[in-house]
Amino acid sequence: MSSISNKIVPHLWFDKEAKEAANFYVSLFPNSKIKGITTITDTPSGDADIVSFNLWGSDFMAISAGPMFKFNPSISLFVYCGSEKEIDRIYKSLMVDGQAMMPLDKYPWSPKYAWVQDKYGLTWQLDVEDINSQQKILPSLLFVNEKQTMVKEALNFYHNTFPNSRMILEAPYDKSANLPEGSLLFAQYNLSGSLINAMSSTLKHDYDFNEAVSLMVYCENQEEIDYYWEKFTREGQEQSCGWLKDKYGVSWQIVPTIMDKMMSTANKEQLDRVTQVMLTMMKLDIKKLQDAYGNS
Repeated sequence: MSSISNKIVPHLWFDKEAKEAANFYVSLFPNSKIKGITTITDTPSGDADIVSFNLWGSDFMAISAGPMFKFNPSISLFVYCGSEKEIDRIYKSLMVDGQAMMPLDKYPWSPKYAWVQDKYGLTWQLDVEDINSQQKILPSLLFVNEKQTMVKEALNFYHNTFPNSRMILEAPYDKSANLPEGSLLFAQYNLSGSLINAMSSTLKHDYDFNEAVSLMVYCENQEEIDYYWEKFTREGQEQSCGWLKDKYGVSWQIVPTIMDKMMSTANKEQLDRVTQVMLTMMKLDIKKLQDAYGNS
């Protein structure tokens, strides 16, 4: 696997289809490629394929690790297509064995937009508009039910957690919605150089954030890992192998950048040792992982 260039990287959990899905997604978008595939063994899910890939200039990770988690619309991938030709092409491809949650059409917020669930269950929002950024595909968080009014609060929390962050756009509800003042319908933030969308819905939904889509935060050293771990777990929930849930239920993985190098250069024995040591951890410990990797 080649190095990760984004601070925040969406991570997709599949049952068995990570390699197939990643190849499909790479075929959809320009300037996209598979960066690397690693298979780790003897995990609680058995053997697991880990795929690193880049879509339209943004890094993604995917894993085949069993059927524990299912995709739902709480976290989708928002694509700024930039032209009618692109949105038509991408929509057509995603609709093969997929379904339209909102069909490609004109909407009050866009001259051409769609929300699609692909054949693997992952949902995509497509907008004909362009974006003034090299990042064309953004994770988009949907706050629903009792979390509907928490978009502003959550984004303020993320803004204060990630250095060098800024608000790009906030769209509040109209007063006629009878929601608390400042409640946001949609927002876009830059978190340490990575763009993220967040939105809310006034409708009732039978889903919420889960581990099927998590956000990986790449850290240069143990101090940085400790910082993010403490920030996110203060009112959140620690989980194993560097995973956690924040106080809004969003899943994050706090990982060292060196892990990518270890996974891509390790022989089988090194990979097995690193995997087994990692499985004993909650917060990841770089020194212990490096010791397990060793030099053999």
